[in-house]
Amino acid sequence: MTQTTVITEAITSLRDAHTRFGLVRSEDEQFFTEWYEQLPQITEAEKNSLDVLRRRYLYHRGEGDLLEGTVMLLVVSPLLALAGFYDPPFKIAAESSVELVLNDGEEILRGRIDVLVLQNQFWVVVLESKKTTLSVWSALPQALAYLMANPNTDKPVFGMVTNGDDILFIKLTKAGTPRYDLSRVFAFFTSAREIYEVLQILRRVGQAIAFV
Repeated sequence: MTQTTVITEAITSLRDAHTRFGLVRSEDEQFFTEWYEQLPQITEAEKNSLDVLRRRYLYHRGEGDLLEGTVMLLVVSPLLALAGFYDPPFKIAAESSVELVLNDGEEILRGRIDVLVLQNQFWVVVLESKKTTLSVWSALPQALAYLMANPNTDKPVFGMVTNGDDILFIKLTKAGTPRYDLSRVFAFFTSAREIYEVLQILRRVGQAIAFV
């Protein structure tokens, strides 16, 4: 009899993600260069927009912890717009269902992705936002499971995990042995330069996936 489980209940640690999916973290420094090499320049006008975004976030954050929906409104949606993911050739799907079939159909894992960016019907960017009281690392196992649900085995998929305060990027490939690697954590509180780099990385990821 097939057993159906929610991803957030079945995958609660990196060990779960590694053992259930055969995932390994890449030790190759050239595996995930998109977060630090050939980053596109951003204009002064774009920096000004990011400064406003950051000030607005810090203002609301000063009142206390922010829930997931507020993080989406204040951080994720403006960043996606500035990065060009709301424009052709990309398409947006919110609260998208994902399903993973394991053990020859004996187990099904299901979940919902906060925001899915589609390009030519491929899943390319997954955003899993968490309220600000949770570390981005707590969302990493589930984010890896969502990325593994991508049905395409020959193209890389990228993810971004954020709780508002911090942002972490992920790259995963499924060809052969599934592999992934991570960026460093970018922190809004540190400086405006952090959010500038986040936009540059989103643009770089967009370039990488638009031509694969």
